[in-house]
Amino acid sequence: MDDSGSVQLSVVVVNYNVKYFLEQCLLSIRRAQRGLNVEVWVVDNQSADDSVVMVEEKFPEVRLIANANNPGFSMANNQAIRQAKGKYILLLNPDTVVGEDTFSKTLNFMEAHPEAGGLGVKMIDGAGVFLPESRRGFPSPFVAFAKTFGLARLFPKSKRFNRYHLGYLDAEQTHEADVLSGAFMLMRKSVLDEIGLLDEQFFMYGEDIDLSYRIQLAGYKNYYFPETTIIHYKGESTKKGSLNYVRTFYHAMILFARKHFQGQQAFWFIRMLQAAIYFRAGLTLVANFFKNAYWPLVDAALLYGGLAFLKNIWALYRYDDLHYFQPVFLYFNAPLYVSIWLIALFFSGGYDARSSVGQLVRGILAGTVTIAAVYGFLNLEYRSSRAIIVLGTLWALALLPSLRLLRHFIKEGNFDLSNTTEKRLLIIGSPPEIRRTQDLLNQARVRKNLIGVVELNNAVFSLQHLGSLDQLEVLTKIYHIDELVFCAKDMANQVIMHWMMQLGAKLEYKILPEDSQT
Repeated sequence: MDDSGSVQLSVVVVNYNVKYFLEQCLLSIRRAQRGLNVEVWVVDNQSADDSVVMVEEKFPEVRLIANANNPGFSMANNQAIRQAKGKYILLLNPDTVVGEDTFSKTLNFMEAHPEAGGLGVKMIDGAGVFLPESRRGFPSPFVAFAKTFGLARLFPKSKRFNRYHLGYLDAEQTHEADVLSGAFMLMRKSVLDEIGLLDEQFFMYGEDIDLSYRIQLAGYKNYYFPETTIIHYKGESTKKGSLNYVRTFYHAMILFARKHFQGQQAFWFIRMLQAAIYFRAGLTLVANFFKNAYWPLVDAALLYGGLAFLKNIWALYRYDDLHYFQPVFLYFNAPLYVSIWLIALFFSGGYDARSSVGQLVRGILAGTVTIAAVYGFLNLEYRSSRAIIVLGTLWALALLPSLRLLRHFIKEGNFDLSNTTEKRLLIIGSPPEIRRTQDLLNQARVRKNLIGVVELNNAVFSLQHLGSLDQLEVLTKIYHIDELVFCAKDMANQVIMHWMMQLGAKLEYKILPEDSQT
């Protein structure tokens, strides 16, 4: 490495309203830069969460640019790159945590590979799961088509259908990759001087694809390097299930296509992307609709089916004629009654996140009263029978609360809809940090079932001590742990990431930054 005292690495972090993630990111950078000559830039795009104050108070060594507006991701990065002194430039997302070895290993690789223009690393999410966007293929029309319409997901290991995420390549092996992720993008400053900085017409998304492509056009290679790992909490700055994300991402792809493709290739690629916008937007709308309307749809089906069944039962019992009631009941009365009950349930709080049996009963009874009132104003041909309304009410009172209670019992092990099982928590750290974690949980009034602790450095000062760190996998199984809290002051980020990947997504993970009060 360069020992001349010149800046080896300039790290650029663009922040927008993710103060607590930014704090954790900067703490990890502080660890990773030890022994290296590194400068750190934070460009804040008019955050409203006191991010600027936090950086000024806790990270005086950071070079801070506080924008009075939000000029976009590309322009913000360029603001810092133009002033950066490093031989290498690293674009890093604020919702990331780098390992202690990340900077040294990646810089050594770049020094040993002069043909490398850019480098990306292995990324895991907050559940310890590998993120396939750690390396990507060039989004040709067919590659983009296969990703957009789900072929890549159906055939994740296919070289033909999943070139976008290079799923056919070993994620544990270093290899060339067309596109690097903007969450961690290490580049030579000399290459950026040659090809130009980020294209500022990309407000958000697409700028990493464009930059990666221009690096290759200039004759350099991009590499995926899995010998170090970072956490990318992914989606904290942007919600990827939103219509806004779909529109912004695919419009960025259209910008890319118009810039780099020509003729028929550009025409068909842009048309395909435009179709993809409507396709993905439609899927998002449908998914969000069913997510939000799950219980109303279930209730509607049960109520309608119950009324149809009870209509037949009452016809046989009262009139000894299965076909006594006219078909108008099924296409007018039943839908009307069901709609009134659903509206009453909604306004009574029956569809709130934590609705109670009492709210369900009140909603059903309020709906019944409303139905009875409406019934009196109907023409005679639409007045089927008050008895069916009474029977339908009894059906609803018996079935709807019972179904909620059964589902809650299966999930939580009790019949109290307002009582959700507290997460079984294990804290890992030194005794002082464990106590600090407990104090913060108490101050925040977070409901957790603290099962025990793992005290590091062979310290056993607590009756709650369950075992040593190397027993962590066994402990989580024996005590049915749901969530782990790592005290970052006592543990290397690399060790934390190792355990996240080892234990996998069946657990939830929290990392408490040193000196953090949240």
